[in-house]
Amino acid sequence: MDFLNAIVALANYILVPGIAYGSQLALGALGVTLIYGILRFSNFAHGDTMAFGTMCTILVTWWMQSAGISLGPLPTALLALPFGILGCMALVLFTDRVVYRFYREQKAKPVILVIVSMGVMFIMNGLVRFIIGPKGQKFADGTRYIISARDFKAMTGLSEGLAIRTTQGITLVTAIVVVALLFWFLNRTRTGKSMRAYSDNEDLALLSGINPERVVMYTWLIVAALATIAGTLYGLDKSYKPFVYFQLLLPIFASAIVGGLGNPLGAIAGGFIIAFSEVTITYAWKKILKYLMPEQLEPTGLVQLLSTDYKFAVSFVILLIVLLFRPTGLFAGKSV
Repeated sequence: MDFLNAIVALANYILVPGIAYGSQLALGALGVTLIYGILRFSNFAHGDTMAFGTMCTILVTWWMQSAGISLGPLPTALLALPFGILGCMALVLFTDRVVYRFYREQKAKPVILVIVSMGVMFIMNGLVRFIIGPKGQKFADGTRYIISARDFKAMTGLSEGLAIRTTQGITLVTAIVVVALLFWFLNRTRTGKSMRAYSDNEDLALLSGINPERVVMYTWLIVAALATIAGTLYGLDKSYKPFVYFQLLLPIFASAIVGGLGNPLGAIAGGFIIAFSEVTITYAWKKILKYLMPEQLEPTGLVQLLSTDYKFAVSFVILLIVLLFRPTGLFAGKSV
């Protein structure tokens, strides 16, 4: 019985949160890796692009909630998400036309585009804070749990409960659908194949008659959709604060680089590696060890390697190790 309780506690505090968080990071890292693979620069404004798309979704969600529009047990934000994606698409296309296109035409070095993206990041961050404010915003509604800890305990008779939030289930399902659609698009459609060709060899792609501006436009549109979906799922699952999305840039970049920058499959794998690393290192293992160890050996402390305040430090350390020893990432992406 103690062993089963330990398994349930592990699932409740490590597996379920890790899978949900990993899915969110994977979607964010896919956006970063597409920009790097096709437009050839590291977009430091990606976290604030997520914040902007999520903000648009929240504003439409609030309007729908005030108008009595809902999805019943599911969050109303899912209905508002397409409008958030459209708002984010408009922003990134405007930013590309006004800012990035000039440097692209000048054949600017990637480091120049990185610095430019930092400027865009600060402008987006200020814009989001000005519109929605710097404080946390709640926009989740609908049924809170797929299964609550109390119901699980009643069903199984165990002393440990397993709680799966609706937002966690939605995150996993949405991530699977979005990733499947993205890979279908990149591998099966003419536009997707053009994007891959442009990423592999820009000069050869241009000789083949591929329109570079069209490739750039579709890249930004896909990135805006991924950023908004990832940001909204993160906001529903946890909470929405503009500055948190700025902080999320570190684990998202770590995910993309660990998996192999420029490699979509690597971005997904990297997202889950970073997520589970953060969750396991900052979790207090005392509860699980009490079930597994003899009474005389039970730990008295929390058995926590790092406080949750330092969870982003985990991403930073992993990022440093990968950059030092395997800069191409686990899936041999483009060298950083």
